[in-house]
Amino acid sequence: MGDNPSHPNRSFFKGSDRLPVEDLYWDDAMEFCRRLSRSSGAAYGLPTEAQWEYACRAGSQAAFCFGGSEALLGEYAWYDDNSGNKTHEVGQKRPNAFGLYDMHGNVWEWCSAWDVSYGGDPRAGAPGLSTLEGLALRGGDWLMTPQYCRSAVRGKLFPGPGNFDPGFRVMRTPR
Repeated sequence: MGDNPSHPNRSFFKGSDRLPVEDLYWDDAMEFCRRLSRSSGAAYGLPTEAQWEYACRAGSQAAFCFGGSEALLGEYAWYDDNSGNKTHEVGQKRPNAFGLYDMHGNVWEWCSAWDVSYGGDPRAGAPGLSTLEGLALRGGDWLMTPQYCRSAVRGKLFPGPGNFDPGFRVMRTPR
């Protein structure tokens, strides 16, 4: 994309290609997906909230992908107790049962749709843009307590200046 927008006043957010890029506008994440789709010939996008939660849970119905005990969170996530107040290189913690890393903690992740309610089936999509309360974020981050890193926790932000946490996770979709 040409530059790294990670928080400009915090040098520890930069310096490695393995650090998550954060401090992203939602529009920038969407543009990245459009460019990646054009250059690769495959379809890429941001997951819906339901798709994100399904991927995070990896078959678990507990609070976290590994079960309900916060005592194990440090094996899977960077959060307030172990982050040292900064993000960390991806893939250093244990993956979930689907082989996905950093679904809990490190950086909040933008989802593709506005924050709306959806039913109990985590594979179902959100019903549509019935409310414009903010864009959905999932996963928690390096400053959050364990309760904000749970699989079902939802955050939201408006896509604009002043949002220094969000990153994103790319999802390849069938054409």
